[in-house]
Amino acid sequence: MSTALEGIKVLDLSRVLAGPWATMTLGDLGAEIWKIEQPGSGDDTRSFAPPLVNGISTYYLGANRNKKSLAIDIGTSEGREIIVDLARKADILVENFRPASLRKFRLTYDDLKVINPRLIVCSISGYGRGHALEERPGYDFILQAESGFMAITGERDGEPMRLGVAFIDLVTGMNAVQAVLAALYMRERTGEGQWLDIGLHDSALFLLANVASGYLNTGKEHGRYGNAHPSIVPYQIFACIGGRIAIAVGNDEQFRRFCRAIGLIELSDDPRYATNRRRTEHRETLLPLLEKHLGNLELTKLLADLRAAGVPAGDVRSVGQALTSDIAELRRSVMSVEDPKIGTFRSVRNPVRMSASMSGPPTPPPDIGQHTAEVLAEQLGFAPHHIRRLQESGAISCP
Repeated sequence: MSTALEGIKVLDLSRVLAGPWATMTLGDLGAEIWKIEQPGSGDDTRSFAPPLVNGISTYYLGANRNKKSLAIDIGTSEGREIIVDLARKADILVENFRPASLRKFRLTYDDLKVINPRLIVCSISGYGRGHALEERPGYDFILQAESGFMAITGERDGEPMRLGVAFIDLVTGMNAVQAVLAALYMRERTGEGQWLDIGLHDSALFLLANVASGYLNTGKEHGRYGNAHPSIVPYQIFACIGGRIAIAVGNDEQFRRFCRAIGLIELSDDPRYATNRRRTEHRETLLPLLEKHLGNLELTKLLADLRAAGVPAGDVRSVGQALTSDIAELRRSVMSVEDPKIGTFRSVRNPVRMSASMSGPPTPPPDIGQHTAEVLAEQLGFAPHHIRRLQESGAISCP
């Protein structure tokens, strides 16, 4: 078997998270990724710490496997020409520069499509391109605030809260991958590339999903419900003996099975709680009853009883418990490969599983400029003396 994107070459001019997450995913699918970094400093995430492993940022490690690093100073004329030469060879270019910088470097889509009409250019930004706010920088934390996600996250009477990971960056990277794959498919029909305009703000609003639909069609704000759900009851975390349990009763039949499993069958016959609509209306009386009763039940047995009854339930785990859980083992979710600097590089397997495309062990995230000489020689035919001269001029750096 071959990989799904074998032979596809990606010129990655992005940094931090959304862009690198997209290109890492393309690399997981078999594309060759040329990660362009500033000589000396490299990707910003190389300095995001703690945590560190042998002096290397685990933040950087988490988004940059399966890539080749080229240290090129795009601000020099020779560095810029190398980028142009690589763009001629590439199928996809991913960037998250500000538009003014692209115009300065003459690397806009209009510039690039002249030299490579088949090139797919994916521009990732905070607020999209082509309007008065296109130069505004986009940060996940700010977008979580501006998009309304913080307003619906946290305890009802508490402060608005951000999610524990930069999920808007991550979903924007995923949206970029979807767009790139669609553009590759379209290129097979037309023979031409195109420009993809992917914005964090657009991704965030789209991810509001049912919350956005609720506001747009009723005019009512969603508010915060902590770990509860505004439209489904019971659907939250409960304390019990030995830990906490998450319970998601999605329909009325599940509620009857839930009540039978916990020994409160009479609740399912109570007209206040017989239907989900009624349970949401009477949550203030139902939930205290459940909290008191479940607080006297032992976690392991409760989980077993609910699962046997077909009621969705799970224990509240730490990250470490999740990564070493039975399902993570069964799905082989954690991969490892030897690395000369950190000993063993471990990462989470890409969730895309394909029956006819192989997915081998990852290559560790590269050092700054680790592959500069290799890629310039293989792709552009640069001789050793040419590479040495470019290194001496400061246009590139090699380890």
